[in-house]
Amino acid sequence: MNEEKIRVLIVDDSALMRRILQNVLSQDPDIEVVGIARDGIEALKRAQDLKPDVITLDIEMPLMDGLSCLENLLKQGSYGIIMISSITKERANATIRALELGAFDFVTKSDNIFDMSSIDKHKEIIQKVKLAYRSWKKTKIFNEVGIKEQLETVEVPAISSDLKYIVALGISTGGPRALSEILPEFPSDLPAAIAIVQHMPPGFTASLAGRLNETCRLNVKEAEDMEILRAGNVYIAPGDYHLTFVRDDDKIRIKLTKTPPIGGLRPSVDIMMASLAETKFNNIIGVIMTGMGSDGAKGLKTLKEKNNAFVIAQDESSSIVFGMPRVAIEKGLVDKTVPLHNIPTCIMDFMGVHR
Repeated sequence: MNEEKIRVLIVDDSALMRRILQNVLSQDPDIEVVGIARDGIEALKRAQDLKPDVITLDIEMPLMDGLSCLENLLKQGSYGIIMISSITKERANATIRALELGAFDFVTKSDNIFDMSSIDKHKEIIQKVKLAYRSWKKTKIFNEVGIKEQLETVEVPAISSDLKYIVALGISTGGPRALSEILPEFPSDLPAAIAIVQHMPPGFTASLAGRLNETCRLNVKEAEDMEILRAGNVYIAPGDYHLTFVRDDDKIRIKLTKTPPIGGLRPSVDIMMASLAETKFNNIIGVIMTGMGSDGAKGLKTLKEKNNAFVIAQDESSSIVFGMPRVAIEKGLVDKTVPLHNIPTCIMDFMGVHR
């Protein structure tokens, strides 16, 4: 991939996990494990001495936990950081916080050694390290040339809280941080419901919804089966469930399903958007944001053809991974391509909500 190898520092208090990560990463010719650290304090020193490109960072460690270490690492230097997290409610909350602070992504770890040794898990770890490196390198270049965008606070007048619009938003890598930047910009009386598919394993979407709900004027929640879609609410698809919709007279309800994954994904953005098209609801805004792959493009095509939906894509400069938006743009499905901080304004302008 590169003439120079990606330099990785592994930080974990478990000798077994350190060995697993070192063995996995050493398999790839583009990656070099330059060091290991057993706790957060040692990690800070090793990072300063070794200057790695990417750091894998355990959430729970003695002396200094992963979150505290992450905050200090980001003050100390520039790194692509991947959190390593167990699947528990407490760890999920900490992982979401880490993504908000600036971690690139996370990898879930299991107590079952066979799960961590699977080919799929190996591919995931290597792929995320490479993506973290690319993202770090792009950010580093932007910072060096002084490219900075100023966020604007959008003041909007009070409007009707009736459900006049539905926003269907698909997002993946870099999602938690991006959502934490745009969702607080919406007023509580937004005349729309926002449905979100964020690619994330079970257990983490509830933590994401809870965290976002603390900072937003809209009510943010993990979607529940057969609940009515209401204005002023944000519904996040639970991990391992497809989020779909059913028409119930003059109401639209959410239906969670366990139909097979699409392209290895459940929830799937394509499934959500194609299902929304079947409700024959007229005022739909499709939003496709940072993420790897092409999920969302097929669903957006259906929304355009059946509902004449207005489609917004996040631009390349503000996307952590410009995969999902790029495919939708190349297929001619996008009406507006804008940087992250302009997405709320673009949505509200389409609704007729002006400053």
